[in-house]
Amino acid sequence: MLFIIPYQKVYAASVSQLFHDAIHAITDDVYSLPQRQAWSKAPRSHYYWHKRLSNSQTWLMIDDNQLEQGRAKCCGFINVARDYKNLGYIEHLYVHSDYQHQGIARCLYLCLQEWAVEQGFPRLSVDASKLSKSLFLQQGFKLRHRSYQEKSGQVIMGFLMEKVLDEKRLEPRREPQV
Repeated sequence: MLFIIPYQKVYAASVSQLFHDAIHAITDDVYSLPQRQAWSKAPRSHYYWHKRLSNSQTWLMIDDNQLEQGRAKCCGFINVARDYKNLGYIEHLYVHSDYQHQGIARCLYLCLQEWAVEQGFPRLSVDASKLSKSLFLQQGFKLRHRSYQEKSGQVIMGFLMEKVLDEKRLEPRREPQV
């Protein structure tokens, strides 16, 4: 059975492997092999992931019918920044390739959104990949513009998207003066 749980340190290595594997399961027609290798050359250390996920609000989708190292398998994760500068920015949403197209990303997102509303976040934002763009559009996000990230000499295209959660809490957006 699948469950959403708050992030736990014992899953840091699983998250690292899931992140790497999910990126490398993407087909060449979406992101090229050089782009995927730049995005994730190899799984990062569990220390890196634990530190990163501990500094945000993170949820895991686990499958207690599949055990890895004596615990339920991590099959997806999502996290959102809670610091003032990046408040409401969704940093990661990844689902293991064996679990895709089962509604896991949507469930993880809805859990995050419910928490963000409870916390009084005025908006959520995300740099969505080509693959996750449709999920965020279905959840009411609006496209602000295309985004481009350079990693190891490769340009990876995405989409900066935003969803307003509470109009009353929004601060006026400061647009650059030309």
